[in-house]
Amino acid sequence: MKSTAPYEYPEIINFHVDPEVVSVTLDQFLELDIPERKLLLAPWLPEQGLAMVCAPRGIGKTFFALNVAYAVASGGSFLCWQAERPRSVLYIDGEMPASALQERLAAIALSNDLEAQNFEIINPDLQEFGVPDLSSKDGQRALAPYTDKAELIVVDNISTLCRSTKENDGDSWGIVQEWALQLRSQGKSVLFVHHAGKSGQQRGTSRREDVLDTVVSLKSLPEHNAEDGAKFQVLFTKSRGFCGDDAASMEVALTTNADKRQLWVFETMEDSTYKRVIDLHKSKLSQADIARELEVHRSTVSRHVNRAKKEGIL
Repeated sequence: MKSTAPYEYPEIINFHVDPEVVSVTLDQFLELDIPERKLLLAPWLPEQGLAMVCAPRGIGKTFFALNVAYAVASGGSFLCWQAERPRSVLYIDGEMPASALQERLAAIALSNDLEAQNFEIINPDLQEFGVPDLSSKDGQRALAPYTDKAELIVVDNISTLCRSTKENDGDSWGIVQEWALQLRSQGKSVLFVHHAGKSGQQRGTSRREDVLDTVVSLKSLPEHNAEDGAKFQVLFTKSRGFCGDDAASMEVALTTNADKRQLWVFETMEDSTYKRVIDLHKSKLSQADIARELEVHRSTVSRHVNRAKKEGIL
């Protein structure tokens, strides 16, 4: 039996009932030559990785996903995350006008010193009959010639590309989950883009997260105004295989320099909150008012105030 996995089966295989299902003993499993998973974008997007980025409308999740895809395709970086080398990327877009997508990608390419050589795009405006439904076997087969060539497949977004699924029905997600697991078994990674609900969590059934390695949540800042441009929090609400500083929350903002190149400015949420607490404390707000303003616990405000006093700032 020929394996589609990125490693070889041992010579002796125990078949049970269904010849398409492979069972091995513990000793055989431990003898498998399974290569260590490398990272497409360190530290959170591995080879054979399944991930999701979710955010409310208008936060910037497509901009975020496009920058991730470009960094992977070019072997470059995005925020504090680094790609080891260029990989082939397929970006499946389900809703953006082609002109708007072209404008965004042109701005990203202009702002990067590295070129993304193997970056393919599927967009609804370029299709006679629209983009196939990824929650159907026919749709998955129609896209197979393109997913077969890619090491990273970005699905932007679940609502427009997985149209047959019922958002709150975990069972209906099964056909998409099976597709993602098949791609993973072929050595590929998938990044899903999804809307967040009012709670800030991904919208619909939580079963979507069961097999994921990573869930990245983008959230608006309490005092942020839309006219200030893209500025949001990045939080890892699921982080399999990385922790500590690698999984620290960040505040990021998109700016433009004099050459019209985009610049992403970022710092940890710990540092950002610390600076805000200092500014608000200097403006004579009480710790309770600061906590309400920043939507943090009063103990967090107290900790930052005490730190600032020890450092001689307050």
